[in-house]
Amino acid sequence: MGFDNFVRQVGLKEAVPEDSYLAKLAAVRSLAENPIVFDKKITFFMGENGSGKSTLVEAIAAAFGFNPEGGTLNFCFETKATHSELWKHIRLTKLFRPKDGFFLRAESFYNAATYIEELDEIEAPAPKISESYGGVPLHEMSHGESFLKIVQKRFSGNGLYILDEPEAALSPMRVMALMIEIDRLAENGSQFIIATHSPMLPALPDSEVLWIDESGIKPVDYRATEHFTVTKHFLADPESAVKRLLMG
Repeated sequence: MGFDNFVRQVGLKEAVPEDSYLAKLAAVRSLAENPIVFDKKITFFMGENGSGKSTLVEAIAAAFGFNPEGGTLNFCFETKATHSELWKHIRLTKLFRPKDGFFLRAESFYNAATYIEELDEIEAPAPKISESYGGVPLHEMSHGESFLKIVQKRFSGNGLYILDEPEAALSPMRVMALMIEIDRLAENGSQFIIATHSPMLPALPDSEVLWIDESGIKPVDYRATEHFTVTKHFLADPESAVKRLLMG
């Protein structure tokens, strides 16, 4: 292996109540039987909507100490408690604490960006906190631009970076720009745990894809994922693919 991850393993320390919706998620059911071991610098969780990949990534972030709505390990705010209680039930095996870290969550990114601006207004530090995010208020950029700017300017390396669907606001070209940054940071001693639907991101070297479905959580070649094969077949002949789709 040759690489010591900040999060080495995740498992359940106690059973999730049977009457909880969490107990019905494929990711949680699998975790109860087999802990996840992180062997690679970059780990992708993939699966269909509702499989529990984002819930699992969110729980890992919260259990590690990140704000459930996103940000650094120092962020402390709450706009609306929409995160699950799964983080209370999981156990992380940690080797050491990272020098840097960030939880980038597409769903609540707006709230994290607002919190950064509020800190600048209230605390008025010198330099302003926003300077470490590129100097331009995140709300003054497009969603995709602000996503990428955080990775390029705020992620400093030797860190734990947990990303939930980072491709959500990015064009294909910006996804490739994100891939360059992830590879650079991974080479600089960082660990990434990413929930994604992207057929492109998992092509990164030194990465592992963990596929979540009703049978559990299992490692797969990214080329075998539904996301990759469907995209590949569609792009090979878009007109025929659409025709077949609309004809049922």
